[in-house]
Amino acid sequence: MKTGSPFRYRAKQHFLCLAATFLLALSPAFSFVTRTSSVHDITYATSKSQVAASKDGSVPEMENVGFVLLAGGTGSRMKASMPKQYLPLRGVPVLHHSLDLFLNRLPKYCKSKGVSPPEHVVLVMDPTYQPEYQPIIDNFPPGQLSFANPGVERQGSVENGLKQLVKVSGGKCKFAAIHDSARPLVTIEEVCNVVEDAQEHGAAVLGVPCKATIKESDDGAFVLRTIQRARLWEVHTPQVVNIDTLLRGFKKVEEENLEVTDDVSIVEALGEPVKLTRGEYTNLKITTPEDMDVAQAILEERKSKPVNMLA
Repeated sequence: MKTGSPFRYRAKQHFLCLAATFLLALSPAFSFVTRTSSVHDITYATSKSQVAASKDGSVPEMENVGFVLLAGGTGSRMKASMPKQYLPLRGVPVLHHSLDLFLNRLPKYCKSKGVSPPEHVVLVMDPTYQPEYQPIIDNFPPGQLSFANPGVERQGSVENGLKQLVKVSGGKCKFAAIHDSARPLVTIEEVCNVVEDAQEHGAAVLGVPCKATIKESDDGAFVLRTIQRARLWEVHTPQVVNIDTLLRGFKKVEEENLEVTDDVSIVEALGEPVKLTRGEYTNLKITTPEDMDVAQAILEERKSKPVNMLA
């Protein structure tokens, strides 16, 4: 989609409302649940905070929060010549939008509100790409941005990033905010709200009520039953967890050979609460080529400033 095209002017609002909401809500990852990955009857407490501002209008202190940015995926569903986090979005790689948020915009916002900003970001990235990103690391004070290598699975990548965060912060970070680099549209307000909830409850995850009708099947061919939609939430990132809790969870998962699909699942395995922080439907994950068009339209609608990580 090009700026100035007829589609841009005649149907932008329609495109944003339908594409940004329904492409995500109707994604196969969330619209079909098999018995092998059944829906757990875990009750989450829903955050009362609004997306537009923190619950009481304040901004949480973030000096004890470190960010782990996952950029080790292969992006096979994009049918592109490189992983999706490196594909261009508004002239820069998708990954750069998250780097800009955590290293530039969020710290600047925190300082403007008189609160401490986050001090450490760990970039989990395949060693093949690390030399290309070394100039960005060198552009920041030592320790503010550092590398960690990915694991075989997401859990291994998170664990590697967490160990690096503990090391580089000297144990100062008490919470880890884990974010997928393929989600370039998360807002400062969402980040502040989920961090605030995690600091209060020990763990929190951004999410939105599921809009799609969910069918469960035990054979992939016939419907077993319809899942009650009112109880279902589609979870996003960042997912923010107390670091000590995560470390205990990793130990339990390894000892009991448990299968976990996201970061707060580790907290669930410990039987501890996870706060649901209401997010935005626009915090989509870049998974298909069509998602890139939606992300481009959302950024244009927001009138987002150009990103330059070497400025």
